[in-house]
Amino acid sequence: MREVPGLADAGPGARTAPPWARADPRTVEGLRALPATTVADAMHRLGAMDGGIRPLWPGARLAGTALTVWVRSGDNLRIHHALDHARPGDVVVVNGQGSLAHALFGELMATRAHALGVVGLVVDGAVRDLAPLERLGFAVFGRGASGNGPGKEGTGEVGYPVACGGVVCGAGDVVLGDGDGVVVVPRADAPAVLEAARMLCAREAVLRAQAREGRPLLEPGPPGGPQDGGPT
Repeated sequence: MREVPGLADAGPGARTAPPWARADPRTVEGLRALPATTVADAMHRLGAMDGGIRPLWPGARLAGTALTVWVRSGDNLRIHHALDHARPGDVVVVNGQGSLAHALFGELMATRAHALGVVGLVVDGAVRDLAPLERLGFAVFGRGASGNGPGKEGTGEVGYPVACGGVVCGAGDVVLGDGDGVVVVPRADAPAVLEAARMLCAREAVLRAQAREGRPLLEPGPPGGPQDGGPT
């Protein structure tokens, strides 16, 4: 692994985690085939990032395992360092403090990430070079774009849990993104969530047929009772 000058670990806030486990690729592939909304429903409507994290070019989709990065607002040197730890199938997930003042990622970084087998980026912050990213087919989800470039002082963390879009994401968790947003599935829970989501898909197929006939979608329940997990 190539070392980046000036990035020696210095404890919390400036460190890289030991190697971490990734979710089983077969489970990732199974979840890839499902809508992000259904996967979130399978976790009792938890796990979906807030609506500010959205695809930044039309039709962007991704499914992979999280390579997590936490950076200071406007600084991206630790993201460069994180790519030294990338494996094929990873999704770079960045806590950029929600700032839109400076882009943390652009065409050159995406070109390198793509060559390493990284399948996309989710950033609680901004990127730039959207047209080249779309031409590359590199899926990017974030809060928006900014023409301003970042600084490179290097503080931050790689491989530790991060907050992104109001959700905690750990290294190796499954990350799904489509037109409805991004969902994080904890690695340990991924097989059970996949099974539950497939069952929900089967149930939704029945409800879809009922909807086409104009029939009620909600099952009878106690007056005023909850309909948690009901159809939308």
